[in-house]
Amino acid sequence: MDQKQNIEQFKGQPRLPKFAIPKRYDLYLKLDLSACTFSGLVHINLSIVETTKFIVLNACELVVHQVFFTTSLNHRITPCDVVLNGNDEILMLGFEQVLGTGEGVLSIEFSGALNEQLKGLYKCTYVDKGVRKNMAVTQFEALQARLCFPCWDEPALKATFKITLDLPSELIALSNMPINDEKINGNVKTVYFEESPKMSTYLVAIAVGLFDHIEETTADGIKVGVYCPVGKSDEGKFALEVAVKSLDIFTRYFSMPYPLPKLDMVAVPEFFGGGMENYGLIIYRENEMLYTDSRSTAARKQRLTIVVAHEVAHQWFGNLVTMEWWTHLWLNEGFATWISYMATDIMFPEWKIWTQFLQEINGGLRLDAQEKSHPIEMEIQHGHEVDEAFDAIGYKKGSAVIRMLQEYIGDETFQKSLSFYIRRYAWSNARTEDLWSVLSEVTGIQVNSMMDSWTKQKGYPVISVKSKDHILEFEQSQFLLSGFHGDGQWIVPITLCFGSYDRIKSFLLESKSENLDASELFPTSDEKNEDEYGEASWIKVNIGQSGFYRVKYGDELDARLRKAIKKGFLSVTDKYGILDDRYALCVACEQSLSSLLLLMDVYRKESDYIILSKVIDVCYNVLEVLRDAIPELTNALKENFINILLCSAKKLGWESTPGESHLTGLMRGEVFMALAAFDHAKTHEQAMHRFQSFLDDRSTEFLSPDTKRTAYIAVMRNANTSRDGFESLLKVYRDADAVQEKEHVLRTMASTPSPDILVEVLNFFISKEVRDQDIVYGLPGISLEGHEIAWLWMKENWNFIINKYNGGLLTHFIRDIISPFCSNEKADEVEEFFESRVTSSFAMNLKQSIEQVRIKARLVESIKQERQPLQDLLKQLVCKG
Repeated sequence: MDQKQNIEQFKGQPRLPKFAIPKRYDLYLKLDLSACTFSGLVHINLSIVETTKFIVLNACELVVHQVFFTTSLNHRITPCDVVLNGNDEILMLGFEQVLGTGEGVLSIEFSGALNEQLKGLYKCTYVDKGVRKNMAVTQFEALQARLCFPCWDEPALKATFKITLDLPSELIALSNMPINDEKINGNVKTVYFEESPKMSTYLVAIAVGLFDHIEETTADGIKVGVYCPVGKSDEGKFALEVAVKSLDIFTRYFSMPYPLPKLDMVAVPEFFGGGMENYGLIIYRENEMLYTDSRSTAARKQRLTIVVAHEVAHQWFGNLVTMEWWTHLWLNEGFATWISYMATDIMFPEWKIWTQFLQEINGGLRLDAQEKSHPIEMEIQHGHEVDEAFDAIGYKKGSAVIRMLQEYIGDETFQKSLSFYIRRYAWSNARTEDLWSVLSEVTGIQVNSMMDSWTKQKGYPVISVKSKDHILEFEQSQFLLSGFHGDGQWIVPITLCFGSYDRIKSFLLESKSENLDASELFPTSDEKNEDEYGEASWIKVNIGQSGFYRVKYGDELDARLRKAIKKGFLSVTDKYGILDDRYALCVACEQSLSSLLLLMDVYRKESDYIILSKVIDVCYNVLEVLRDAIPELTNALKENFINILLCSAKKLGWESTPGESHLTGLMRGEVFMALAAFDHAKTHEQAMHRFQSFLDDRSTEFLSPDTKRTAYIAVMRNANTSRDGFESLLKVYRDADAVQEKEHVLRTMASTPSPDILVEVLNFFISKEVRDQDIVYGLPGISLEGHEIAWLWMKENWNFIINKYNGGLLTHFIRDIISPFCSNEKADEVEEFFESRVTSSFAMNLKQSIEQVRIKARLVESIKQERQPLQDLLKQLVCKG
């Protein structure tokens, strides 16, 4: 009775007790792919560090058949209690006698089922010569190694792993380490892998299936292998090239060689994320690793490069040095995001990727301006809370504050500090404060006092700047899209330039407000012309948008900046930043929509990709809100946006020209898609014509990968008058062999304005024809006209949806169907529906989505007050053509 009572003490605990520490796992797994089951035996070398009658480790959805503990004196002890607790996902072992301190081996025989939820050791399917077959893949981050074998499933409890697999003899087995030996016995093959170095359980990986394989050896002798679906090895060549180059870049940057003898990358047909950085075996969904010039867009090529570089970077930042607990997840993801852009810039400098990093920053700024945001260091009490930490704060804000710190410290010193950090914590674990400590040590700057304000509290400041004589007044306050100002305060690295990028000033804003005497930086009398200060009188704060904050200018400074944009004095990144800040201030109802539209008009002749992309993004968002605020102005607003984009569309044309830049391909895709979404008649006409050519000949060059989605949107926008196009697009999906083609179709099908067809499309998305993971492509494309229909559909199908999709995929239904609404009534309706249905897996995402709806509802009311000025302005802008 006492023993039973004692075992109860381990239930409901957020972390495992530290009586026993794992040192080595000897794991054997036998796979039955026909029955979709597995059985296994694991011997775990333990250090018993406190005398105990209990051993507690993680296990979930496993059947435990036999357990025993062998002491260092070779005494075999069987536990008297073996209790699997499903709620806490722990296996509790109680022994009659006390286990003394020292070494021992815990042996557990177990079995389980290959699940279909894309987690743990799961089943996915592929087609071999027309026959659908099963394969087995793992996804263990964050807490799913316990679904495959009993283990200490916490990142700080690193150990070595020796893995042995039994599998059908015709298949290929991959794991973290190279194969040491293989034995074939009839139709079963036993594969023995080399023992790994120390690593966390979430980085253990297995993939068993049928693959084609290509490989290269790096200058350092590392074998890099790429495993593709059979017949598609050519589509893996670009990813292989990127991986080899990335390994070289990171080896030099960290002054630390890649520590394993090989790095394999495998594309699997079903995978929850984009890629997973398992040590020595990176697993990708097929779309993220396969590339072909004839089918893939410029955007896909760029995305693939960044994703591969991101996962390779994790081999150092995450795998070699691992966060101590999930609270510090951003150390993995923020750094891998930032450094993937650095590597991409080295490989493809012509892509100007650091200007596109502004889109990463923007994703963080958007979410972090909500009251329902959270700090970068999100306190994770229980491991299950970590799923919602994989968001724009950890990845995008995390990478943005790293970039800000790098700019403040300087590239060379920053690199030296990171190299030192990697060497100090190699094969071990670290916390955020450990990184700040190393940076402070190397630089002599108290980095932690500055950076704690960015990582330990949520939000960021808006810096208000006013000019009085030659004194600049700076004031910071927390920026919230709700219009309220929070009480946060930051240590802000301010940079600014005065009329020229040759006149620059930087300082730390450490208090609520500060004045700066800028007399010596203002233009001298020799530089003045007929204007009071002349054309050199503009001031731009946050040069290059390197700081994670917004800027609000006084009226006089704002007018000068608009003039500087017209004159072409500002850099691309600064022009982007001014528009982005203005849009955010408009959403927060701190500046009018009219002032935003006037600023957008200044960008009419812009030809740089990143600025056009921002203009298009703002167009979509403004249209979404204006439809609710002043419906009768919707067509005039669309016409104005079309006029802004037509200049670029004429220059770009539908077809690529020999030798054109990568950025031109990106621009063509986005500009023509926007014109199709805004129902530009000539774009629709041309798109439908090209789509017909594509139906007649699937290899036609008349419809390039970059313009396919434009054609598909045009087809679906016109599906309310004819079903033929919709049926044709369905056939394109069903006939497609390439995952890239299927993705194009899924991203555009829901753009129809037709309620009946939209319901058909949504039902198709959740049918067996579409892999569960691919729902992430379809839902963001729902048309503005279709959101009410989509919401009704989701409510009707909610029980089916919540049973079919795991927590991570559920968040896409929440975000993509709820957040586009713009009224408090709708927010209330959503809250009422989910009151009894919300689960912890999407609770935070639901709150954030409802908050977005209320933010837009407030903006709708603000815009209604501008009705007449907006009507007059749009008439004037449309007349400009």
